[in-house]
Amino acid sequence: MSTDQPSPPPYTELQEEGWQRLLAAARRRLERTGGTLHGDIGLTAPTEAERRTVIGVTGRYRPETVKRLTVPLADLDAYLHGRYGTGLLKTLGGLHGPLRDRPAERADEVSARAQALEAAHASPLAALDWYPAWLEQVAADGTLTRLLRRGDGSLLQAAVRVLEKLPGVCGDADRGLLPLPVLAEWATGDTKALLPGGPLEQLVLRAVAQRASAGGAEPGRVPRDRAGRRILWESAGAVADDLASQVLVLNIGARGDDVVCDWLRDATGFGIPFRLTLHQLTAADVVPAAREIHVCENPAVLRAAAAELENRAAALVCTEGIPSAACHKLLADAARSGARLHWRADFDWTGLRITAAAVERHGARPWRMTTADYRSALAGGESTPLTGPPAASPWDPALASALRASGQAVMEERLLTELLSDLG
Repeated sequence: MSTDQPSPPPYTELQEEGWQRLLAAARRRLERTGGTLHGDIGLTAPTEAERRTVIGVTGRYRPETVKRLTVPLADLDAYLHGRYGTGLLKTLGGLHGPLRDRPAERADEVSARAQALEAAHASPLAALDWYPAWLEQVAADGTLTRLLRRGDGSLLQAAVRVLEKLPGVCGDADRGLLPLPVLAEWATGDTKALLPGGPLEQLVLRAVAQRASAGGAEPGRVPRDRAGRRILWESAGAVADDLASQVLVLNIGARGDDVVCDWLRDATGFGIPFRLTLHQLTAADVVPAAREIHVCENPAVLRAAAAELENRAAALVCTEGIPSAACHKLLADAARSGARLHWRADFDWTGLRITAAAVERHGARPWRMTTADYRSALAGGESTPLTGPPAASPWDPALASALRASGQAVMEERLLTELLSDLG
């Protein structure tokens, strides 16, 4: 005896115009209600073919002027049972595949969301304010739902594992910067899991940005540009590319016998600006020979010092904005070896944050970053409006108050004459 399943009947009639909208409406209703055959479905502005079909299904006459047709699902089910022996649910399945059970799908999704969030909240990081805020954001804006619907729900737990291994997040900064491929391997077993632009990288960087925002930095948004994302990774103790992370220096010299130290000594002898990569600093273990190192934010200051003072200029390091991992490593090594750091930045909120962080992280001394310096620079020419969230100036609280009162930013080039005098 054959065990083959009977083939579905030829639903030729149901392919015609009079049936298409009716069956589509029935499918939507049944998927929405989990297959319940209660209630009616309706057709607005029916065609003549649809009117005749509904009359045939219900056995009730409808005039040609009717604007809307209503059909009980039970009548449609009974008609199809009598006509094909399959009923509404089986007929729809035979025509266009199995129906979805949307209530069950929603229940499964709610359960999966709850399980994913419960697992994430079990991390030791849950004790930190920014971490629950990140999870709440990921759940509230639909990110977690989208991950679950496309089968990527495990990425949330992978992101948690990455965060738990980030040196700057887990409090293991002494371990040094962790290359992203190594971090990805440790956390996920896949060295390419944190490729730029990927969903896992985006999830982790959103958490790191939330952490930075909680610390009083810029608002917790993930930068779109590569440089901004690199800085965000470095703030958490990871480095995307140890060749791309660089620091610009002038006359810092070096102690040591390797080739990088030779290059720095030669550059210092001629007063030539030099770029160091994080790879060079790590491989050669460069420690500046200078005992006094000045730090500026803008390359124009270093360029002017090299042009006017050459090898007579004091040792100078340029952060070129927010300090890179290479910059932090060089200056941390210099400070540990006994060098004194004199630090300045632009008179704006970001500049105040950079300087405050340098004082705390490296024991730096602010360099011409007083209220008097700001007011003198402000009186010296045009300025630009302050933007972004305000910051404090712990070394001189009145400075932040003066910036807030004036609402104006002043770039450090305004002090170029004074800075070159100090460097000479």
